[in-house]
This record gives sequence, structure tokens and C-alpha cells, in this order.
Amino acid sequence: MNSLETAPLKPLLAQLHKKASRELPRAALGMIRLMAPRLIGRPVTSQDHARFGHNLFIALEPEAGRFAYATARAIGARTIVEFGTSFGISTLYLAAAVRDNGGGTVITTELDPHKCAVARDHFAQAGLADIIDLREGDALDSLKTLPDQVDMALIDGWKELYGDVLTLVEPVLRPGAVILADNINMFKRTLAPYVERMQHGGGYASQTLPLGSGLEYSVRL
Repeated sequence: MNSLETAPLKPLLAQLHKKASRELPRAALGMIRLMAPRLIGRPVTSQDHARFGHNLFIALEPEAGRFAYATARAIGARTIVEFGTSFGISTLYLAAAVRDNGGGTVITTELDPHKCAVARDHFAQAGLADIIDLREGDALDSLKTLPDQVDMALIDGWKELYGDVLTLVEPVLRPGAVILADNINMFKRTLAPYVERMQHGGGYASQTLPLGSGLEYSVRL
């Protein structure tokens, strides 16, 4: 079974990706505004993200979404953690894989209450709400409590927090768990410590893939 090819998920994803593509110019402007403080040496705050990302579709591109789905199916993932729900597009790919694997949970987190409300509506439309545990608030708080074993993680939120989120999830990653991290090439300088940790820090086999704006594919050893 491949839920990506059947209703209600297939037409919903097509609709959401079309909407996201129409907003690419606004999303690019939002990213520039988010990167601006870095140019003057000021850390980007959660308030910056909330202000510039409030109405933006910040999501995996279709090919990256399908790759995340295929990866989750390949490893039989039943428990997935996601950092950065936005409007829930990437979450739908992950939840579809978990459902097609026989059931489980996608734990995902989003700071913006507006985005949480819209994402929940998308989850309900897709018939996947029962698979998804959306935790509203700061991920460094909401991800402190996790199941004993996690099969996969998708890290695609606030770039400065990639390493901190990995630290929270790392103790419960099973051997062979896959971690995908998005926007590696778009935020090379900010994410360089994360890539160094995954590729040379030990404990992972990792490679940056040419999907979207760069997807770091890491396997827990």
C-alpha cells in the first residue's frame, strides 16, 4: 500500500504543494529577513521566526517528501520525531509511511499556534490525525519526553537548534535509525557544526544528498 497515491492524501498534498510553490517568492523574502541578523552578528531569535514565518509554507519539496516517505517505509519506521511542523506537509509524508507500515506515531512540534491549528486541519483532512502527536510550543521543552525507541527523525525547523534537537532525540534513537535534516546547502555556515557532528563526530554514517536545498541523510550506528 502507498497512501501517497490514493485519496484523500494524494489530492491534498498536490493542493498544498501548489499553494507552497505560489508562495516561494514570499518564502524567499522571509528567509532573507531571517538571515539578515546573522550578517550583523546577531543571533536569530524565536520571535524572528514567528514574525517572518507566520504565514509561510516552509516545507519539504515534493521529491524530498517522497524520499522521506520511502526511507520510513524501508526501515519499517513506527515512531518518528519531527522538528518543524509548519503547516504539516512533511508531517503528512511521515504519517502516511507510519500508517502504511502498520501504525505508530509521528511526534512533531511547532512554535506558532496559528500554524498548529492549520496543520491539525490538514491532518484531519488526510485521515491521519490519529497517527500524529502535534506538540505546540518550544521544541526544546516539548521534545523532552519521548518514547524509549525512535526509528527516524526529521529536523527541519529553526536552524540554530538542529544540534540541540538532535541531543534531545539521540538517547532514544535505535541502531539503524535514520535522521534527515533539511536546508543543509541553504544555511551552510549555520549548519556546518551539525554536518561536522554527523559526518565526523562518530556514531553516525552521514552524507549530504542533493535533494531540495540539501538533505543530510544520517544513520545511527
